[in-house]
Amino acid sequence: MSLVITRSKSFNLQTGETLLEGLERTGHQVEYQCRSGYCGSCRTRVISGEVRYLTEPLAYIFSGEVLPCCCVPVDTLSIDIATEKEEIPSYLAVEPDFGF
Repeated sequence: MSLVITRSKSFNLQTGETLLEGLERTGHQVEYQCRSGYCGSCRTRVISGEVRYLTEPLAYIFSGEVLPCCCVPVDTLSIDIATEKEEIPSYLAVEPDFGF
């Protein structure tokens, strides 16, 4: 089992669980579609640590990014992701401008 640390909590992956499955189980908000490394929509920024891919991803990822759908941490992994319960900071909130 590997320790995963996010912005809001830390948890251990269960045996046979991908990073994406662990994130879902612990209430994290993760965009995904293919669950196999093809689309890249689950792309997540790594703060520290390394992963091992169960299947080689087809989606392009930049250095410092991982695809949680098809990887597991090698050891302790810290990633930049939020849970659904976290609110969007006010400086990121967008107010519509209707020009009135």
